[in-house]
Amino acid sequence: MKCKICELRKPRRHCPGIHADICSICCGNEREVSISCPLECVYLQEARAHEKHIQVDQAKLANSDVEVTESFLTRHKELMLFIGYSLAEAALKNAGVVDAAVREALDSLTRTYRSLSSGLYYDSRPVNPYAAQVYSAMQASIAEIQAEAKKNSGSIRDAELLALLVTYQRLALSMNNGRPKGRSFIDGMLSQFPIQAKEAPAEGRSIDPGRLIEL
Repeated sequence: MKCKICELRKPRRHCPGIHADICSICCGNEREVSISCPLECVYLQEARAHEKHIQVDQAKLANSDVEVTESFLTRHKELMLFIGYSLAEAALKNAGVVDAAVREALDSLTRTYRSLSSGLYYDSRPVNPYAAQVYSAMQASIAEIQAEAKKNSGSIRDAELLALLVTYQRLALSMNNGRPKGRSFIDGMLSQFPIQAKEAPAEGRSIDPGRLIEL
């Protein structure tokens, strides 16, 4: 029997991504490159512990002019959790979404909310259909929390949303493993938020939008 990918070496492990036996070299080389690896794969999880991310030039950070302080994040902790949960949920619900699509969606979202915070409106919807799915889901979640705020006679400023979206954008950039089908950021987000199953849509939110922010 030969490795299903290279057809040269002996297979050493079963790959749940292609449902066949492969060698360890092909597993390492093709993981999240040509193979869409299920997040629960034990070999992927082991690789995550030693994974190297692309170094981000701090001087070239996205939206570098947007200052996000620790005190700001503390004051908006619940809103930040809501946005993070919504982002993880959007990535999980839409099959085929990888980190690159999430980064593209976050780039478009920050562009949209940058225009809104300046008093204009320009919908910077991504061209990539997977990124567009995440973008639309996030817009729906944000509209939900904004509606809840209004019910309580409050409001959420576009500049606040921009700063929080920029925070997740920078985190996504810092967790880029450089693999075309990489989901290092998505995997990390799912470990932080109570989504019930990694490969199936979650049933509802554990965070009540009505309790998220004191206005």
